[in-house]
Amino acid sequence: MKSSFIKIIKENSIEALSLIIIVLIWQLVADRIVQNNFLLPSFYDVITSFFALVKNGLVFMDIFISLLHFSLGITAALIIGIPLGISMGWFKKVNRAVDPVIEILRPIPPLAWIPFAIVWFGLTHQAAGFVVFVGMVFPIVINTYTGFKNVPKVNVEAAKVLGCTQNVKLIRFIAIPSAMPSIAAGIRIAMGVGWMCLVAAEMFGASERGLGYQLWFNYYLHRMNFVVVYMLLLGFLGLFIDHFFRYYVDAKLLKWTAGTVV
Repeated sequence: MKSSFIKIIKENSIEALSLIIIVLIWQLVADRIVQNNFLLPSFYDVITSFFALVKNGLVFMDIFISLLHFSLGITAALIIGIPLGISMGWFKKVNRAVDPVIEILRPIPPLAWIPFAIVWFGLTHQAAGFVVFVGMVFPIVINTYTGFKNVPKVNVEAAKVLGCTQNVKLIRFIAIPSAMPSIAAGIRIAMGVGWMCLVAAEMFGASERGLGYQLWFNYYLHRMNFVVVYMLLLGFLGLFIDHFFRYYVDAKLLKWTAGTVV
């Protein structure tokens, strides 16, 4: 066990060293050069503020609220985006009917929907979730559509020769496994966009709680050390969600692709 611990330390020594150097530079610049807590809080001040938030417990509620908003958005985006992308990629008439609507709505920035989110849902969790949904649904649709359009025709023809002639079975056993890497990539891209939309929605009035709301609230109070705390929490949470998704997808859904690339 001791040898395993030492091995882990050696394998991650470069990453740990780089983080330590960044923290030291940050502390030095804040204390010796900037010398203004409003312009650049020091690392020590940020850590102290973080433990103060942990002690009063409010930060955990804000994390929960933000994750709830994100969950609402990604659930709706997956339920609507994947079937829509499959239909567009498999049926030409559906693509011809839906593609103009997608191409008109897709360039509209998700933040432009915040006023309608507030009007339709009020200052509720659904309002913030709707903004996240708008940011996530289009990357999922586009990547799912692209994955289905790139399904090798020879695979479909071979399945038909072997007796798999129904569209439902062809989609389930041929198209979805072939398109899964593209779908997974679309979901991962959408998660990054959705996380940014979540912060913006909470900052600009679509929610009365959450990490983004607290970030903007503390800015108004000129408590920049707390602003940095919430920024770092958003970064680490986004990193955790991305790594969890990649681990699950690589280990479960895409394990058959292991070794196909260096």
